[in-house]
Amino acid sequence: MDPLPEAMANAAATGAERVELYTEPYARAFGTADEAAVIARYAAAARSAQSVGLGVNAGHDLNRDNLPQFLAAVADVAEVSIGHALIADALDLGLNATVAAYLQAIGAQR
Repeated sequence: MDPLPEAMANAAATGAERVELYTEPYARAFGTADEAAVIARYAAAARSAQSVGLGVNAGHDLNRDNLPQFLAAVADVAEVSIGHALIADALDLGLNATVAAYLQAIGAQR
């Protein structure tokens, strides 16, 4: 889902248990002057989802660089979809080192 706080009640009304916030806009804004405003929308959407009983997942274009900041700003993300970035990193670093690096990135914010 796009990070629209007002849409979360509608998602809950469908019977969904979780939403996945589509994070490509965050990834594009990462490291730019727009980053703070964009991440604030994700934080607000997550709070809105959680307030109506939804769990929050996130995914698309998250990677070792932008994941720690995302998790620091967006509370209680249950799951992140990082498969593409993880495999791309594993081609350079090896799978064991890549998994360790992602665990470190996630652990740095938990």
